[in-house]
Amino acid sequence: MNESTACLYIVATPIGNLEDISQRALRILQHVALVAAEDTRHSRPLLLHFGINTPLRALHEHNEQQATQQLLQQLHQGDSIALISDAGTPLISDPGQRFVQAVHQAGIPVCPIPGASALICALSAAGFSADQFCFEGFLPAKAGTREQRLQVLQDETRTLVFYEAPHRIKACVKAMLLNFGAERPAALLKELTKLHETVYRGTLAEILRWLEAEAVHCKGEFVLVVSGAIIDSRVAENPDATRVLKILQKDLSLKQAAKLTSEITGVPKNTLYELGLKLK
Repeated sequence: MNESTACLYIVATPIGNLEDISQRALRILQHVALVAAEDTRHSRPLLLHFGINTPLRALHEHNEQQATQQLLQQLHQGDSIALISDAGTPLISDPGQRFVQAVHQAGIPVCPIPGASALICALSAAGFSADQFCFEGFLPAKAGTREQRLQVLQDETRTLVFYEAPHRIKACVKAMLLNFGAERPAALLKELTKLHETVYRGTLAEILRWLEAEAVHCKGEFVLVVSGAIIDSRVAENPDATRVLKILQKDLSLKQAAKLTSEITGVPKNTLYELGLKLK
């Protein structure tokens, strides 16, 4: 990227430990005309810690539409801007998508400055397959909507990654336990790169017991990594089997539903019966 032309830099900042910021990120934050930050009160101490006095401008979910037009005007005038979030890589469960999209549409270069990300940090430490994964961010706060989303994910075979707030973490794990099963392997990672960093790996039932053991266990910022569903190969080869079984289970006993689904799909009824138990 030619740094003599106006550009929007997407700059990752530390998620906890300040030593994780890159030399390139520091140089860019010093070089640009303006830093657009999710919360200037949070970001100003970070910049001052590294002796950076670049002006700050707030860009968050409540002012993004208005701020985008003003920031675009500044970019058009030849001033480069850096976009940062409160922590980690911008736009990963953080505001800024409309702004970045508008910059692309305006034909202005966008350059990522990589660095810390709680998502990637958690995946690397959880010990589950990261060849394919599904990032869900924060689940809905309302119990009913959260339940609906987890039901959709019951048969997802990719590793699942969630963010969660401390006041909802127990309710989140309880809901997962009911939908994914108590024995589903998972890893709970809290306060990544910070003083009280914790990586706890076990089943969802074990994670819930750990959270309930001490109040302090529920404090901090959480990433929850859940192993993907393991589906019998005969079911995997016939994806309609799960759908049909779920429909029939609404009105029939599991034994009857498994028998009828077997007749419809050709999947052995014993396999479908075991699947039905897991779905319950």
